[in-house]
Amino acid sequence: MNEFNGVADTMLIPMAARIYVSKRFPEYFYDKTALSLEEKIPQDALERIWKSSSEYTMLASVARYYNFDEMIKAFFARHGKCNIINLGAGLETAAFRLQADDAIFYEIDLPEVIEQRKHILGAKENERLIGADLFTLEWAQHIDTALPSLLIVSGVFQYFREEKIVRFLADVKNRFAKGELIFDATNEVGIKYANKYVQKTGNTSAQMYFYVNDCSAFAQKCGMTLTEQRTFYTAARKMLKRKLKLYTRIAMKVCDDGGRTVILHLQLN
Repeated sequence: MNEFNGVADTMLIPMAARIYVSKRFPEYFYDKTALSLEEKIPQDALERIWKSSSEYTMLASVARYYNFDEMIKAFFARHGKCNIINLGAGLETAAFRLQADDAIFYEIDLPEVIEQRKHILGAKENERLIGADLFTLEWAQHIDTALPSLLIVSGVFQYFREEKIVRFLADVKNRFAKGELIFDATNEVGIKYANKYVQKTGNTSAQMYFYVNDCSAFAQKCGMTLTEQRTFYTAARKMLKRKLKLYTRIAMKVCDDGGRTVILHLQLN
């Protein structure tokens, strides 16, 4: 039985993007684990995603991981022994990409997703897989919250309403005294474009709602401190330059200059 049977496109799109970029732009981002899985993924699924995607949309997906990896490494360098908590883990492979043996990686997602992840990726020695609804916070009881903890939410919040996210972050703040949070967000204009792209891949049910137009105002609403607001493409534009298509370069500049896609780094307490 193929391990990827029944895996939703919303899980495959980020994996397909990591394969695409690892092959074409390894100097920017290289995911050995994703490449090793390419032959196991149904070719028609990969071709469908790549055909409906542009160079820009593939890099947009991977830019999140590039920046998150850099921020995880900085957190680990500051704290050493710590928790890296990936909320809505899907098939994300940071635990395999990064050398952070003193960190424990917690991969949190719905039970059925975690089961698929077990079959496809297994688990590293310093990795813990927990099947749970991230919004209930039942997963937190399995984590030593006395340790410095970096919570990562990648490509998840967009699918929920702001009120639910703000309530969730209030609960997280109460649980993690030494916690920090990084997540990607899109402004109102970017959400419209993102919805068009996901629908183009054939996934008409994955509507996105949440956006952030003002990062400082959102942090204040949550009672948290905004420690960093990072654009997506600073490193990619510098490293890849004219290797990219003209449209890709223009789209990246427009997004960075207009704050269309950003990563927020919040101090929980």
